[in-house]
Amino acid sequence: MGHSHTHDWGPVFIATILFVLLSPGLLFQLPGGQRCIEFGSFRTGGASILIHALLYFGLICIFLIALGIHMYWG
Repeated sequence: MGHSHTHDWGPVFIATILFVLLSPGLLFQLPGGQRCIEFGSFRTGGASILIHALLYFGLICIFLIALGIHMYWG
């Protein structure tokens, strides 16, 4: 019985990319400080962290569970 050395890197890449893109204040902040949404403000707040965490969770569920994205190397 040989072990396959291929690993599924899909979840790692999807989680990392979404984490960077959905960091509050990096690309956008929802809700913003002065408006409903702000772009590139590099600021954050408690409400923004909660909203972005919920967006992150929802997108992770869609990409990893519903769509079943996989990437194999090796």
